[in-house]
Amino acid sequence: VQAASICNYLNARTRYESRLQILHFLFGIAQADGHISEAEIRVIYEIARNLRLTERDFISIKAMFVKDQDNAYKILEIDKSVPDNEVKKAYRTMAKKYHPDKLMDMDEAYKKGAQEKFNKVQDAYETVRKERGMS
Repeated sequence: VQAASICNYLNARTRYESRLQILHFLFGIAQADGHISEAEIRVIYEIARNLRLTERDFISIKAMFVKDQDNAYKILEIDKSVPDNEVKKAYRTMAKKYHPDKLMDMDEAYKKGAQEKFNKVQDAYETVRKERGMS
């Protein structure tokens, strides 16, 4: 119950981009011992729900930390079957969503986290481009 009330407090006082960054921080903390357990993922998922983050955003940020099949596609929030033009569109959307400039008014930790997410999106796009032979 306490976690839900903290999330409600944050929901009322932070922008969506800031709550995405909190999710990113939580995965980073969970990974500090070199592994993210299923129990940790369940707790982070529950927090993400309480922070009113979308399922797609949770999967995308999780894919930045938990190596899985088709990670690059999960980070870009697309299915592997989409055409090349949709890959480019998804990349542009995600780059805007996670661009560090979105958190310019926040402290350095938030900016650094935003840059990390932005870099993961760029890496995912490069992975998909190479896999597909896109120019």
